[in-house]
Parts: sequence; C-alpha cells; structure tokens
Amino acid sequence: MKKPLVAIVGRPNVGKSSFFNYIVGKRISIVDSKPGVTRDRVYADAEWCGHFFTLVDTGGLDAKSEDIFQENIFRQAEIAIDLAEVIIFIVDGRDGLTNNDLEIATLLRKSKKNIVLVVNKLDNFEVEKTYDFYELGLGEPFPISIKQAKGLGEVLDQVVDYFKEKVSEEDTKTIKIAVVGRPNAGKSSIVNKILGEERVVVSNVAGTTRDAIDTDFKYNGKDYTIIDTAGLRRKRAVEYLTVESYSVLRAMEAIKRADVVLIVFDSSEEISEQDVRIAGYVHEEGKPSLIVMNKWDIVEKDDKSIIKYNKILEEKLKFMSYFKPLYVSALTGKRFGEIMSQVETVLENASRRISTGSLNEILANAVVTNEPPFRKGKRLKIKYITQASTNPPTFVLFVNDADAVHFSYLRYLENYFRSAVDFSGTPINLILKGKGD
Repeated sequence: MKKPLVAIVGRPNVGKSSFFNYIVGKRISIVDSKPGVTRDRVYADAEWCGHFFTLVDTGGLDAKSEDIFQENIFRQAEIAIDLAEVIIFIVDGRDGLTNNDLEIATLLRKSKKNIVLVVNKLDNFEVEKTYDFYELGLGEPFPISIKQAKGLGEVLDQVVDYFKEKVSEEDTKTIKIAVVGRPNAGKSSIVNKILGEERVVVSNVAGTTRDAIDTDFKYNGKDYTIIDTAGLRRKRAVEYLTVESYSVLRAMEAIKRADVVLIVFDSSEEISEQDVRIAGYVHEEGKPSLIVMNKWDIVEKDDKSIIKYNKILEEKLKFMSYFKPLYVSALTGKRFGEIMSQVETVLENASRRISTGSLNEILANAVVTNEPPFRKGKRLKIKYITQASTNPPTFVLFVNDADAVHFSYLRYLENYFRSAVDFSGTPINLILKGKGD
C-alpha cells in the first residue's frame, strides 16, 4: 500500500526545510540562510499518531528570481503538488503577506488539493499576524514557530485528518537503490530514465543535485526507492560546513542505507582517482553494486571497445573483482532495460544462502586443488565452513590457527567460491575462527 504524499511548498526562506527536518526527526533537507538551497524534491518517511506518510520538501518558488534553476524548481514543485494528497503551504509571519504568496496560492487553488496553510516564525505566537493570510482564500491559517516547536501538532492533526486511509509501517518497506558518482556523470538523468519522468532537476551545470532525493516506484511487482545523490568530489575540493559538504555527507549516508548501489562513471572521460575512491567506499560498506558506464553514445567505439573498457575497469577496480559493468546512455536510453534486471540479479546474489553441505564440498575441492601453504612453521588446517549471514554473503572458516592464514590464500578461496557460485556484483566476507576465538 502506498503511503500518502504530503508536499511542503512556499517561497524561499520561509522555513520549509526546517519544518521538513523537524517532522521527519533528522536533518535531511539542507538548511541554509541563503535562499534557494533546496532545488529538487526531497523525500522522507514520517509518522504522526500511527499514520505513516511521505513528506516532500520542494524548492522555494520565486517567479522573479534570476536563478537559472528557478524554472526547474517550479516544475519540480508542480509535480509534487500533482502527486500530493495534502499540501502544506508555509508563509512567513514576520514578513506578512507578499505578492509571491498570492501567486503561489493561485497555483494551489487550481490544484483542488487539500491545503494546510501554515504561518511560520511567530515565536511569540502572535495570532493577529495570521489575519492577513485569510486573503489567500485557503482556509484558516495555522500559527507556528518551527524554531520553538510551537503549533506543529495542530498542523499534523489537520494533515492526517485529510488522509483517506491509515497506512501501517509494515506496508511501507521498499528496496533502496542509491545512485552515486562524480558531479555531472549523469546520475539524475539515469534516475529520471528509470522512473520514466522528470523527478529530479537535470542540468549540464555540475553540482545541480544538492540533496539525496528519495523517489518510490514499482518494478516487477516490487516496491523500490531510488536515491539520487549529490556528485562526490574529492574532500579537499569541498569546503568544510558548506551546503556542498552537507550534500556529500548525505550521499555517503545514502550508500549506507541502500540495498544496492549504482556507481555511475562518465565513459567519455578517463576513469579518475575519485571514481575509484567512490567505488571503494561502496565496496567497504559491503553493498552489492553495478558499475554504470554512462554516456556510451558519445564514445568513439568499435567491436572491441567494451573489451578494452572492461580491461581498464579490471585494472582500476582490482579490489572489487566481482564488479558488473553496464554500458548505457541516459540520453538515448540504450541498454536501459538491463539496469533494473541487473539490479535484481545482484540483489539475488547478495541474498544467496548456500547449504553447509554444499559449502564444505566446494571447500574440499578448493583445498585439494591448492593445498594451504606452511606459514610460521605451521600448515593451515580448515576444519569446515558455514554461512553466517547474507547481504553481503558472509562465511566463517573454522581453522586450527587463524594466524597461519596468509591473505593470498584467503583471496584464492574467495576466487574459488566465486567460480563455483554466482556472487557477481556483490562482495563476500570470509571470517577466520581459530582455537580459542
């Protein structure tokens, strides 16, 4: 069952993102004193009195702004309004009623959606400052102070009263896909292509996406959430405690909470040190992944190009020999049909369980083929193996002496298991347990 969608709209700097962060209980939307920080729709799960819903923050609407992204911001807000069951329209009680507020109210009245009008920044709860906002024709204004957490309960009571039915937490679980990569690799274009609509702002200006943006969709009858993230630049190129630094933290958090990660490379450029670093971070988090080689349409190629590029990837990504590459074009849609089917494949591989009997049969064959070497005067003896967990697949090797195992033999065992079982696209862990461990 799909959660109701609640959209937050308003002009810049009225407190939309602060409201969003307070309600969802964590700092998701980036809050900054500079207007226009939020450009995309930013989604998060929220709950009030047992009602579970999705809250979406939108960019500040200002028709007179010269910001090159304002047209896209308006389009994103219009999409959010169209999809929403309830709209929270936030205005600034200190500034009073503005022409911009009137223009937004006209847009909202045309939507014929349920509107909750909220007057923010009334720290002393001066209710008389809400009277002018009746002119908007959107019903009774709710006075609040996000800074002091006043009046928020009344707003949420009104929001959930508009819901047609109650959705439980169990109904809301999804498979999460994070899309990561360097700035301008085409991440947002890939997200939009997968979703089949323009859900995030796309621009040839590097760094357009600032937040990690969650969007729900269905594929093969399963519920997914795709997370578009800010481009990850090298740490020394990102100034501490800036909007961009928060964006990078959000992208890292998206990797941590993802079930699978699409690592996007720009195939028209050389694979950079930062590309490798991003892939390494995904690997260290133990996440199944796909290497998505985007912009394949503009690469000069012949019938051996993919072989050549695969060899480059093998050299650059030695630490994750299990990588699965896909050569696609977000612009033309070439090979896009393979992305979600491959996502399902790597998720299946990461979730694979192998019986203890089969594991020990593979292990016996590996040891016969290549006996463990002597180390520190001792020969390693592997008694048996079991699977401890999945996502990533984790196996425990019970041995006579864990110190007698050289990393090269562990790497051999991993490669042998990979040749026997399809673990492509996912890391696996081999844990040693010796006497007394």
